[in-house]
Amino acid sequence: MTRIGVLALQGDVEEHIAALRRAGGDPFEVRNCADLAQADALVIPGGESTTVMKLLTRSALDRPIVERVHAGMPLWGTCMGMIVAARDVAGLEQSTLDLIDITVRRNAFGRQNESVEVELPIPALGEPPFRAIFIRAPWIERYGPKVERLAERNGRGVMVREGSVLATSFHPELSDDLRVHRYFLQMIVDSQAGKAPTAA
Repeated sequence: MTRIGVLALQGDVEEHIAALRRAGGDPFEVRNCADLAQADALVIPGGESTTVMKLLTRSALDRPIVERVHAGMPLWGTCMGMIVAARDVAGLEQSTLDLIDITVRRNAFGRQNESVEVELPIPALGEPPFRAIFIRAPWIERYGPKVERLAERNGRGVMVREGSVLATSFHPELSDDLRVHRYFLQMIVDSQAGKAPTAA
């Protein structure tokens, strides 16, 4: 069974673990480099991006994560995790892991009290649309040439993929719909089988 680490420095860790388990994965918490070494893939959940970057540095996880992803380990960032994985953050001098060639804008869809659920078409997942939950969500303002745009809301990117890295600005772990988690699990299976990433 695929061992999927969920970064457990901050954020909605338990929700991701529960969803991954229901989707057929073997999730566990990652808090240090020894934990990371046991993971076939990594999820960076929602939280506060500047705080998590500091915690990644303090725990000496930042460089090992980058090295593992560059070596092919699948990674999925949700909401804050999208910001941490991005190349840069619009309008801010904020450090990131620079794992996917996008520029994101923090809190772009509004504050906490403007959080919404929308029916989001995601062609890679088929029908029906995915009920996506946006909470202080970022959006994507720039895409690198190799980034696949998997879903947009109001003309702004909210789900993308580049090679072994997936990013969503919404929170699939808060939904009963497991299709995004299963999509990530399939990315892991393909990675382990040595398959090249394919367009959705």
